[in-house]
Amino acid sequence: MIIDIILPLSLVFIMFSLGLGLTLDDFKNVVRRPNVFALGIINQMILLPLVAFLLILLFGFKQEMAVGLMILACCPGGVTSNIITKMAKGDTALSISYTAVVSIATVITLPLITGFSIHYFMGSEAPSINILSLGVTMFLIAAIPVIIGLAVHHKAPGFTRSFEPKASKISAILFVLIVIGALASEWDTFVTNVAILGPGIAALIIVMLLIGYGSAHLFKLSESQAVAVAVSTGIQNATVGITVGNLILSEGEGLSVLSLPSGVYGIMMYIVCLPIVLAYVRLIRAKFAAE
Repeated sequence: MIIDIILPLSLVFIMFSLGLGLTLDDFKNVVRRPNVFALGIINQMILLPLVAFLLILLFGFKQEMAVGLMILACCPGGVTSNIITKMAKGDTALSISYTAVVSIATVITLPLITGFSIHYFMGSEAPSINILSLGVTMFLIAAIPVIIGLAVHHKAPGFTRSFEPKASKISAILFVLIVIGALASEWDTFVTNVAILGPGIAALIIVMLLIGYGSAHLFKLSESQAVAVAVSTGIQNATVGITVGNLILSEGEGLSVLSLPSGVYGIMMYIVCLPIVLAYVRLIRAKFAAE
């Protein structure tokens, strides 16, 4: 019961803090730069689930692990992708625009793909799932807090400037606690599957970073835009995945096994992604220093 209440409320606060960092201009970027924006959306909402599906088959993910990874692949990017984009000297405004729109769009796409994944990978053992109910729940705990945060930013910019940094820190702490809880509550399952989960999730991050970066250059985007597309494509909001997994298949006092891939991902994205970003930043600095 504690998990059923605290986990969704934590996600509500995290999504609210995300909304505090948004402005109406972030949504206007969709119109201002439609080609640039479309590429990131295609990568994140179409190619990412397809790549995840192929990696599931390649690495032999079974039932709940497979469904959990598909749930993760449908999640929007989080504040983390915006921060990493900034660290890598990418187009932060574009990254924030991706986060804003995809966070709302996944209210529709996530329940649909999750419903398909459950029936495809679990067959007769699939838990019952009401796609409409899941969509409504996602709207209430993910989209609505983002919209409220955006409204607060617009109506009370003074409050936002003072509270938003604190909200970001609280969100980071909540994220860490959620990831730790996800792994601790399913530790035996994690140990049993870590040999498959670790390489599979690392492969997903690396492949999507490369697809994002490569596709951006293929369509002749600027270097800063390419970085934003790559990070937004490769980094997802693990908290959403953990919460959705628990909404679908509650484990009483613990977190759902469907949440485990998102919990592992929450750690792997720092282990895998940050070294790549830091190496890229050093490369760019060395390039400018040589010039």
